[in-house]
Amino acid sequence: MNGPYLDFEKPLAELEHKIEELKSLVSDEKLEMWEEISRLEKKAERLRRDIYSKLTPWQRVLLARHPKRPYTLDYIELMMTDFLELHGDRLFGDDAAIVGGLAWLDGQPIIVVGQQKGKDTKEKIKRNWGMARPEGYRKALRLFQMATKFKRPIVTLVDTPGAWCGIDAEERGQSEAIARNLREMSILPVPIVVCIIGEGGSGGALGIAVGDRILMMENAIYSVISPEGCASILWRDSSKAPQAAQALKLTAQDLYHLKVIDKIVPEPLGGAHRQPTEAANILKVEILKALNELKDIPTEDLIKLRIEKFSQIGIFSEELE
Repeated sequence: MNGPYLDFEKPLAELEHKIEELKSLVSDEKLEMWEEISRLEKKAERLRRDIYSKLTPWQRVLLARHPKRPYTLDYIELMMTDFLELHGDRLFGDDAAIVGGLAWLDGQPIIVVGQQKGKDTKEKIKRNWGMARPEGYRKALRLFQMATKFKRPIVTLVDTPGAWCGIDAEERGQSEAIARNLREMSILPVPIVVCIIGEGGSGGALGIAVGDRILMMENAIYSVISPEGCASILWRDSSKAPQAAQALKLTAQDLYHLKVIDKIVPEPLGGAHRQPTEAANILKVEILKALNELKDIPTEDLIKLRIEKFSQIGIFSEELE
């Protein structure tokens, strides 16, 4: 079972449920039943490939938000060893929406930081749905500075609808905290690999997303605003979110074409939530490739290339007729 199923997956859901029912009824000696199951499994595989080969931007939004999709702590557990979580920003408190600490990736010591959504109501409230307050970004910055001190590369895992926009966050300097991270990350003298694993929402994502290599999961999204927010502003109607998703160019495929990201990381057929371990293994390989590419670049060149990389995003030219 990989539910809950999304609306566009309903035909596949019916077929998979039928296969499961048959498997629960069949006995080893009923050869004809196993032949029927095999036929249905092949049909399900064809349907699965057909559905996921032509996803719309809105359907990718729904996959990026899937409640069973692996979150930051899932990827850390599946990809890394000896993770030691560190807490607090040394200024105000500890923000559970951002997690981070020391870890080992394939025998290499790293600093890892990411947004963490909750899996049930209690944890969602604790993690504030992955929407960090200023102390979360300041905790992340403290870890980035630690990485500099101990010369460890940084891996960030981005998955947030956006930064928290409550009065408490504004009172404690939300915009300053994010802006400081953007500035400081741009000149950190260690390699930084950014992985967009789910939702990359606005400044909330950018606060930990300045890096030398930007990897993006195949069904993740990355945008200046949510489709619902965009639709509410443009059409005063959040139900037009699917149209907004199309216009925002928020998919990995669009962003690779626009050179906002460096690599699309493939997911198991049907999305990372169907096979989390396989998804994590694929992402791990790409992170290691990126770190290997960056490890021998001199510090001055690393910073220069990082600044140039982000300076070139959005550059365009006009040709006069």
